[in-house]
Amino acid sequence: MSRQPEAPRHVVATTADADTVLRRLHRDGWTVREGYALPGSAWDVTADNLVLHGRIADPDTLRLALLAAARGAGIVAVCDTDSPLGHALVDDLSRLGTVHLGATPAPDDPGAALAELVPEQRALLDRLAAGDTIAAAAAAEFLSLRTANRRIAEARALFGVRTTREAVLAYLRQRHSTE
Repeated sequence: MSRQPEAPRHVVATTADADTVLRRLHRDGWTVREGYALPGSAWDVTADNLVLHGRIADPDTLRLALLAAARGAGIVAVCDTDSPLGHALVDDLSRLGTVHLGATPAPDDPGAALAELVPEQRALLDRLAAGDTIAAAAAAEFLSLRTANRRIAEARALFGVRTTREAVLAYLRQRHSTE
C-alpha cells in the first residue's frame, strides 16, 4: 500500500510568494483552488491532492483554512505571521504537521531552487553568468526587458537572495553541485 505524501502547509507574506509556491505544487501534481471551503461531502480529501489558497484576514477564514487542513487539504495561506491571526494559524497548522514559512525552498535541499526555475529563467541566468547584461540577455531570448526583469526577480526570490549577482552565483553553485 503506497503512502500519500503529507499535504503541504505554507504560510507566506505576499501573494507573489503564494504564486511561487502554488506553481511549484501544481508542477508536482497538486490541484490548486482558491478559497478554503471544501465542496465535497467526503470528510477526508487527502487522496484528492487538493491545495487551497487565499488570504487569512479574519477569524472565520482562519477557521475554514484549519478545517480544510484537518480534512487533508494542502494550504497556502497569505498572512502576516507576526499578527495574532498569523500566530494562531502557524500554531494550529503545526499540530497537523510541518509548516513551511515563506516561499523559498528548504535550505537542506540545495537543488530545490534550481528545480523551480522555468526555462526562461535558466536561459537568462546562463547569459548573465556569461557576462551579458539583462537587456542583452532579454534580447537574445526574445523577451521584453520588463519580462526579463520579472523572471530575474522571481529567480532572486527562489534563491532567497537580494541581488541579481547573488542569484547568478547561487544558480552556478547549484548547477555545478547537481552535475
